Amino acid sequence: MTKTTTKIYSGPLSMFGAKVQIAALEKGIDFELVMVPFTKGDAYEPKHPDVLRINPVKQQVPVLIDGEVELFDSTQIFEYLEDRYPGPAHLALWPQGIAERARARQLEQKSDEVFFPNVIRLFGLQHDMQSAPAVAACAACARYYDEMEGLLATRDYLAGPYSFADIAFYMACIFADRKGARMTEATPRLLAWRSRMGERPAVRTVVDPMMRFLASEGRDVASFLMPR
Repeated sequence: MTKTTTKIYSGPLSMFGAKVQIAALEKGIDFELVMVPFTKGDAYEPKHPDVLRINPVKQQVPVLIDGEVELFDSTQIFEYLEDRYPGPAHLALWPQGIAERARARQLEQKSDEVFFPNVIRLFGLQHDMQSAPAVAACAACARYYDEMEGLLATRDYLAGPYSFADIAFYMACIFADRKGARMTEATPRLLAWRSRMGERPAVRTVVDPMMRFLASEGRDVASFLMPR
């Protein structure tokens, strides 16, 4: 019987692709990583034919092929992987309880849809970080950091046990730092959480190549993200 090959399509600076890669590594899934062509300006050209076929409207990574299953969108891919490869409890990336899982899923969604849009507003504003749009975006990120700081008062990870919510927010924070919305000493628990996340082997396996790519392009890399 031929073994099904799981393929994950990502890119050197794909935050959402990195989320899927980290989750797959944490779960011990055997997969083939396909890095799509990348050009300067945070763009992916030429578009990979499998990406165009599976995600024809957005034409973005990540994309997953697992036998007859073909998916796009990092959250949808993760949900599929969690169902497809449940494994032992210690490899689960959602909490066990129904209510706890719902809260974790909400945190992952907020990271993508509430926090990260503020980071997107900073793209192209690094030359004018004192402008009203940049100041407003950084202030919104700081308020979100404060909210996450509160969650960490009684736990080590955002939803209690380590979960996909942590993976999503960690990757979003990397891009926030790159674009000027940095964490400060005002949120010490969140800084400690960031350090814990950065020590995880699956996280380092994915983030270190991303930072090396940035350095090769002559872009700044924060000290806490320097490859080891």
